[in-house]
Amino acid sequence: MSQRFVVTPAAGGTGDPRPAAESPDADTDAGRAASPEEPQADALPILRYCREPSRYGDGNPREISPFINNVEMERESYFEGKNMALFEEEMDSNPMVSSLLNKLATYTNLSQGVVEHEEDEDSRRREAKAPRMGTFIGVYLPCLQNILGVILFLRLTWIVGAAGVLESFLIVAMCCTCTMLTAISMSAIATNGVVPAGGSYYMISRSLGPEFGGAVGLCFYLGTTFAGAMYILGTIEIFLTYISPSAAIFQAEMAGGDAAAMLHNMRVYGSCTLALMAVVVFVGVKYVNKLALVFLACVVLSILAIYAGVIKTAFAPPDIPVCLLGNRTLSRRSFDVCAKVEAVSNGTVTTALWGLFCNGSGSSAVCDEYFVQNNVTQVQGIPGVASGVFLDNLWGTYSDKGAFVEKKGVPSVPVPEDGRPSGLPYVLTDIMTHFTLLVGIYFPSVTGIMAGSNRSGDLKDAQKSIPTGTILAIVTTSFIYLSCIVLFGACIEGVVLRDKFGEALQGNLVIGMLAWPSPWVIVIGSFFSTCGAGLQSLTGAPRLLQAIARDGIVPFLQVFGHGKANGEPTWALLLTALICEIGILIASLDAVAPILSMFFLMCYMFVNLACAVQTLLRTPNWRPRFKYYHWTLSFLGMSLCLALMFICSWYYALFAMLIAGCIYKYIEYRGAEKEWGDGIRGLSLNAARYALLRVEHGPPHTKNWRPQVLVMLNLDAEQCVKHPRLLSFTSQLKAGKGLTIVGSVLEGTYLDKHAEAQRAEENIRSLMSAEKTKGFCQLVVSSNLRDGTSHLIQSAGLGGMKHNTVLMAWPESWKQADNPFSWKNFVDTVRDTTAAHQALLVAKNIDTFPQNQERFSEGNIDVWWIVHDGGMLMLLPFLLRQHKVWRKCRMRIFTVAQVDDNSIQMKKDLQTFLYHLRISAEVEVVEMVENDISAFTYEKTLMMEQRSQMLKQMQLSKTEREREAQLIHDRNTASHATAAARTQAPAAPDRVQMTWTKEKLTAEKHRNKDVGASGFKDLFSLKPEWGNLDQSNVRRMHTAVRLNGVVLSKSQDAQLVLLNMPGPPKNRQGDENYMEFLEVLTEGLNRVLLVRGGGREVITIYS
Repeated sequence: MSQRFVVTPAAGGTGDPRPAAESPDADTDAGRAASPEEPQADALPILRYCREPSRYGDGNPREISPFINNVEMERESYFEGKNMALFEEEMDSNPMVSSLLNKLATYTNLSQGVVEHEEDEDSRRREAKAPRMGTFIGVYLPCLQNILGVILFLRLTWIVGAAGVLESFLIVAMCCTCTMLTAISMSAIATNGVVPAGGSYYMISRSLGPEFGGAVGLCFYLGTTFAGAMYILGTIEIFLTYISPSAAIFQAEMAGGDAAAMLHNMRVYGSCTLALMAVVVFVGVKYVNKLALVFLACVVLSILAIYAGVIKTAFAPPDIPVCLLGNRTLSRRSFDVCAKVEAVSNGTVTTALWGLFCNGSGSSAVCDEYFVQNNVTQVQGIPGVASGVFLDNLWGTYSDKGAFVEKKGVPSVPVPEDGRPSGLPYVLTDIMTHFTLLVGIYFPSVTGIMAGSNRSGDLKDAQKSIPTGTILAIVTTSFIYLSCIVLFGACIEGVVLRDKFGEALQGNLVIGMLAWPSPWVIVIGSFFSTCGAGLQSLTGAPRLLQAIARDGIVPFLQVFGHGKANGEPTWALLLTALICEIGILIASLDAVAPILSMFFLMCYMFVNLACAVQTLLRTPNWRPRFKYYHWTLSFLGMSLCLALMFICSWYYALFAMLIAGCIYKYIEYRGAEKEWGDGIRGLSLNAARYALLRVEHGPPHTKNWRPQVLVMLNLDAEQCVKHPRLLSFTSQLKAGKGLTIVGSVLEGTYLDKHAEAQRAEENIRSLMSAEKTKGFCQLVVSSNLRDGTSHLIQSAGLGGMKHNTVLMAWPESWKQADNPFSWKNFVDTVRDTTAAHQALLVAKNIDTFPQNQERFSEGNIDVWWIVHDGGMLMLLPFLLRQHKVWRKCRMRIFTVAQVDDNSIQMKKDLQTFLYHLRISAEVEVVEMVENDISAFTYEKTLMMEQRSQMLKQMQLSKTEREREAQLIHDRNTASHATAAARTQAPAAPDRVQMTWTKEKLTAEKHRNKDVGASGFKDLFSLKPEWGNLDQSNVRRMHTAVRLNGVVLSKSQDAQLVLLNMPGPPKNRQGDENYMEFLEVLTEGLNRVLLVRGGGREVITIYS
């Protein structure tokens, strides 16, 4: 390596581009820290990222990369010379390869929250050399210590005795297979890039997303916490049962009360032990870490003692007699001599055993019937490997709670059990045993496979060490468990195996009596190993909770992300101790074990799911260095985990799933949004692609049609939405169903308006969130609003998920020629939707529409069904009334009968039609009669044409145009007042003609030619210029005026009025007149929704 190199400055500092040898302070700490042999710790942002990754994740929608978009380094260090001048403008976002490699070379990864008690920041930086723990020390031994533990010493012999060698072998093989498959999946995930501190939680959350990660992470945390409770209970059980039984505080007050007294003792001593351990963890975790090797040595020595004892039994089995009365095992705690009477110098005397079964020592004493009928015998408790007891222990002996521990093949005289006195020294089963129970109790003994991945930050090469060390540890422990099952079955008598607490052995630990050289090797070793495992759980669980809290995905947990100044999770430790206390209050090791089995099995299930999903999706970033994995293995592991959950306890499994589901939904509903490139998002994209391809084939059936809405929003100069109520109305119409695309157009070029477009999109998204509008935002920057709107109508959506309906607000200021959204744009948009066969909804007076929080307690939704539009007018009120805002409104449908129609029959037919549509509404048919065109209509038409002619022909400046328009408006207003005084406009009649068709107009001309001519002459005599008006405009204005009058008379107080929207004229010369017709049609109405169908049926009477 060259001796000349550039010192990369720390963030916020100034870099000296001279060689290190020429630097005046080259021998200082900073100079040494920058040397190639000792990379400067924390000099680069990536090191801060690795120490506190959550700081860079809170509130950001995507993972922050420490390599790209980093501008904290001085630009001068990039540009030495002009060799890269071509790229210098992009150096901020695309750094040189040499800079990237330099950051990678100085990368380190400190375990989250485990940096221990350094005095100050400088000393931590000096000591931040990359940790150098290999596979054996960093992964293999921690996994070994976590896997081998309390169940091996306290329950494995009992499991073998209850289930038999074969079924015990099956239990262990099933559980070990589950952990091996999980380890393979975990190895693939762990070697797919660098795994920062956080271990299993980090792997699951980054693979399956924040919802699954949070749910499974919290389940794993609860499992680890309850594991701490189990280890503490195991510690107290060893202490009170095998080390110092006299230390018990509570004593049995009556016969048979030993179990209850034992549980009370466990609660008291367990709570005290938990408090002591929590204080130790709070004061100094480094002491726990230093003692870990001692605890591991206890485990290894205990296992070696077991194997040594087994070997010894082959040639010199220990003399451990077990006393039987008939075929029932007797507890040796209260007597020594296994006989009814014993010989002394002068004869025979009764023994202590006699006194337990009889009410006196003489021959006339009354004794227990079973005691009288059966003989007392002795058998060897540990006959040895060569004794042939293996065949007797091959099959299981399940029993109910309180049953006698009986030896098969020993003669026994049965007696009636009614009225059997309690307190006799029998060995009884304390719980009912069955296969599924034993699976739940045993499974915690194979957990602990995550210990290596949890220490990923301390490993020299985590991607090599985690798979190798974890799989080797599982192989080793599986061999130990399986061999122990066979050896226990071959060495120990069946009644002794089923004696959980060693009562037949005078209260000694069964596995301890097998060990060599002394039972105390196992007792002391198991005591310290369980104690150490409890400390490790209380150390690891708070850090896991702290990692989840710092990620910010569960808001109410964020307080647990804080701790002491050195990063110790104080609050998390407190919560962990409280949850652990719940397990201790349960007080039974056999009851706590299935609980933590559930949580661990759920965690392992999702590790397998993560690997299977990533493998099946073939995401480009899925490139594990560990190659010995396959999705079928992961799927098998996931299935096995799920099966084991329900085998252990179906109600615990459902409860654990309920907890995980609640956490998942809570994070989904309230949690901070994260984008971690997780597999579930990839799975969603694949599913979306598949679904889009499926719906691509043809339009949906009428039964499946629902409005897929493109909402066109207008923005003001600050890129804020002008009419927020448009989104409120969308939410009420859609209720979260179907497709909603919120679109808007920004005028200009994309290069110039990029920042404004981003700001506008953020504003729209925030408003969508506030209005609870579920949909997509699509903003287009176009050279003009007209083209941008057309582009949105044509291209919004993807494949089959395209909009079929456009919702927009009525341009209230359309009469102003300089308005950005002018009448011309509006009319062209109407034409675009018609050409695209899309429905159009135009909301007039949108700012008066209700918000989502408002509720109408009464009122009507009036539908004016004038022309058939495919059923849109029927469907929209039905959808609106599904929302709470409109739920209490009644629906009324008005239709118009022409002169030749039978209005009574029309009403019956419409009621029948609505009945078949399953829509409840009031029906009213409005009849129409012939009516002359009023002077008011002529005057409105004249005003309209004068304004249109003025705007088209006069090429005036803005100020002049406004002044001219005002003058014309004043003149027309005066003339209108004069005309109104001469000829009063008639009131809206009850029966009016709806509209003019070509045929009806021709018939009307021939029928009333003379009357019409005289009427027109009378009108034209009032104002001669009326005779020059375009008669088609007059007829259209007549329709608008008359229909508006009818609608006002019926629906002025309605909460919402839905009207057929007439189409624009085919001749583009009359566009401005079209706007005036619509204005007159809706004049005086409060809330109006103009509806224009898309040219297809959207509602059907068929099922």
